[in-house]
Amino acid sequence: KPGEQKHSKELSSLQCMHLAVVACGDRLEETLIMLKSAVLFSNRRLCFHIFAEDSLKPEFEKKLKEWPSSYTKKFEYNIYPITFSVGNAQEWKKLFKPCAAQRLFLPVILKDVDSLLYVDTDVLFLRPIDDMWHILKEFNSTQLAAMAPEHEIPKIGWYSRFARHPYYGTTGVNSGVMLMNLTRIRNTQFKNSLIPSGLTWEEMLYPLYQKYKNYITWGDQDLLNIIFYFNPECLYVFPCQWNYRPDHCMYGSNCKGAEEEGVSILHGNRGVYHDDKQPTFKALYEVIRDFPFEDNLFQSLYYPLQSKFLDTVHTLCGRIPQVFLKQIEKTMKKVYENRVIVYLGANHRY
Repeated sequence: KPGEQKHSKELSSLQCMHLAVVACGDRLEETLIMLKSAVLFSNRRLCFHIFAEDSLKPEFEKKLKEWPSSYTKKFEYNIYPITFSVGNAQEWKKLFKPCAAQRLFLPVILKDVDSLLYVDTDVLFLRPIDDMWHILKEFNSTQLAAMAPEHEIPKIGWYSRFARHPYYGTTGVNSGVMLMNLTRIRNTQFKNSLIPSGLTWEEMLYPLYQKYKNYITWGDQDLLNIIFYFNPECLYVFPCQWNYRPDHCMYGSNCKGAEEEGVSILHGNRGVYHDDKQPTFKALYEVIRDFPFEDNLFQSLYYPLQSKFLDTVHTLCGRIPQVFLKQIEKTMKKVYENRVIVYLGANHRY
């Protein structure tokens, strides 16, 4: 296998929920906080596929080993080198952000994985990955990937205003959270603008990039939009609360699903975890980062979060704290019930 085994147990496609991330440059901490949020709330076993520059591998290994055993037993992981199976590797590396194009090659590299959730490093899970994993069962016979719209409102969406290439639907889709049936992707012949007959996923990537490289702004995300423009029947579109970004609140609240159910997956793009432009996003990131693994979730995570949110009410995103807090509160109650009430009940019976 191309990856190096970094855990004692083998990865099992049947037992695991597979999560992939690509980390280059200064994204070590962000990636670890994302993985931490996944482990904190998920129920089923997780298999992490971490694609990283060689210099980051020992750091990942060191940090993950420092986590308490009560959490490390919930996941397994592989660390892989950055590799591109077709085309010019240096071109792919420079496409948009460093190494981001790696996500396009996951179906080719992870040949033994049936289904996978890919996320950017700047993602935080506010509910169990299990709930996202269930969306795979909602795919019809032609759907092989799932993403959220890039925007809810065409008149302020980026693609609908500025794109110079084909894109999916009326506002395009965002690739920061992408659920994939890799088996279907590997077995599909995709319609395209290159030749009249279909091409496999791997055959299509580099020629498609060559054709549109002078017209794309957002790199691999634009290529995915082009692919699904020509193959719309292959895409399942999930609602915005599964990929909630600053765009959903910085121009006024425009994600109805998050207003009703709360944010399920937070995507802090634009670097908002590390500056003061969107303090609500930064607050969530810092609270999860600073949470001691085995402390009480309400005392050491939820209450500090509420306190931090009081300082953000002057911002557009801060005016709707319930959108950010609703789902994570619900999730923590379930975690508490599973760990404390069920455990005590089981002991009481005996």
